Amino acid sequence: MKAIVTLLLLSIIFFSCEYDGDDPSYPGSFNESAYSDYANGIGGLPANPDPAAGEQYNEYVENPFVNVAESPVSTFSVDADGGSYSNVRRFITDQMIPPAAAIRTEEFINYFPLDYANPTGDTPIAINGEISSCPWNSENQLIRIGIKGKSVDRADFPTGNLVLLVDVSGSMSNPDKLPLLQESLRLFVEEMRPEDKIALVTYAGSAGVALDATAGTEKAKIIQAIASLSSGGSTAGAQGIITAYEIAEQNFVEGGNNRVILASDGDFNVGPSSQEELIELIESKRASGIFL
Repeated sequence: MKAIVTLLLLSIIFFSCEYDGDDPSYPGSFNESAYSDYANGIGGLPANPDPAAGEQYNEYVENPFVNVAESPVSTFSVDADGGSYSNVRRFITDQMIPPAAAIRTEEFINYFPLDYANPTGDTPIAINGEISSCPWNSENQLIRIGIKGKSVDRADFPTGNLVLLVDVSGSMSNPDKLPLLQESLRLFVEEMRPEDKIALVTYAGSAGVALDATAGTEKAKIIQAIASLSSGGSTAGAQGIITAYEIAEQNFVEGGNNRVILASDGDFNVGPSSQEELIELIESKRASGIFL
């Protein structure tokens, strides 16, 4: 039996049966006519010619089928992202058709906790899997492989040297952006330990330091600084990243969790703004042991 499979990888690896795209009953098959009907207001949703006005998405195409007899090795990412699910849910809740590039299958899968067992002993990764028949092609089979990294007890976390880099530009003014972020950061601060430190850097037309590195013993001071944030102006994201790295370097903890956490709607429109330029900027700092 010849099976052609495709790999869909992030924290979980999924293999799919071969499908030629012509069967409208195939689960998840794309029906261009039906999508056009929905986009034009047919099928219960309003007309929506530009569902992502003001938003930009990377080009996203379906992975090609791979013959594993010829390509048996692949890689996977350990930073499992689930953002696509909640983003698409936002469009549907607002009765809009989400842009195709916003729908990322692996991020839908990663959104849900799968409760895989932790690895045992000195093994850092546990592998779970199953195999079953393919319901739409009896000649092939489906294989699921789930990967679970080793969990770390909170008591064993390294000391945190964290810099919160917060976008306070005008595009963050919506209730589900900066105000929601402020509430989330407050909950984050409540989890701090006395030995952890947090600094707060903001950026809009220019970057500023809203709070120098402050220990977890002063949570009220940190929460007050977060509550005082307000939005307005353009987005000088690159300068904000540079300032955040400078503070992280000044408070560097050997063997600690030295990290810049960026909170933004992603709209960088002042200074280096292309994805390639920003990646190059971040990678140039990576050797210092500070993560973003």
